[in-house]
Amino acid sequence: MQPLFGEGAMLNLLEFDPGARVPEHDHPHEQLGMVLEGDLVLRVGGVEHRLRPGSAYQIPGQVPHAAWTESGRCRVLDVFHPVREDYRERVAG
Repeated sequence: MQPLFGEGAMLNLLEFDPGARVPEHDHPHEQLGMVLEGDLVLRVGGVEHRLRPGSAYQIPGQVPHAAWTESGRCRVLDVFHPVREDYRERVAG
């Protein structure tokens, strides 16, 4: 699924393979999300959270965060506010 862009927010569905990692990073966008399938470890501001299906999270803008799977696949739905223009540019290609 490609990201869905609104005027002020966007949705993005992510699928992680077993052992996948998103390195620590930050961005100015607020990020909300929910784990749909599988397990995810999310580190936000140095604190680790072990998330399962149905777990939701909120990451304020400018806060360093990272994510990874330890075993199994994982699907996550993310919402960003405001829209991440870097994602829009990638989709436009």
